[in-house]
Amino acid sequence: MIRSGTIARLLTGCILLGAVDMSYAQTNKRVQQDAFDVIGIAARTTNLDEAGPNGVIPRFWRRVFTEKLLDQIPNRIDSDIIALYTEYASDEKGAYTFVLGARVKAGTAAPEGMRSVHVPAAGYFVFPTDRGPVEKVVPAEWQVIWNAFPSGAPAQRAFQADFELYGKSAADPKNSQVYIYVGLK
Repeated sequence: MIRSGTIARLLTGCILLGAVDMSYAQTNKRVQQDAFDVIGIAARTTNLDEAGPNGVIPRFWRRVFTEKLLDQIPNRIDSDIIALYTEYASDEKGAYTFVLGARVKAGTAAPEGMRSVHVPAAGYFVFPTDRGPVEKVVPAEWQVIWNAFPSGAPAQRAFQADFELYGKSAADPKNSQVYIYVGLK
């Protein structure tokens, strides 16, 4: 199990900022992801807010583990954790909604204090992190992603939904591999 302190330290540096060098993106897998629903805790935030001491993302990771919030999500379809970035106001510079939770069966009602979000089917580049300490490998992969979609490149971010998938390969926080899905236009 991933520890809350590890995740909080990890997410302090894991803020979605933006654009993938196509030479790098071509080495990653492009997939068509089916629609899915996520239930979790949600807040509106910006990258500027997350870069400061009052960011909500690290607090959410702590809450998920200290309050055992994942156990309160009904009709989970798997044991994965989803960190979803959605409802972008514009691009990486604007506000977005961050949801931390799990995928659920379609139509599942969210418990009090949580929110249900439908993620439509879309194309994504999947960026697997290197294997290693989660607080190092995820921020390192985001650094690559932030520089990967230059203006005029054939593939561009959609700014509809991006998500981090914390599955079985992320169970050991000292030897994790996380999959980061970046939504495409």
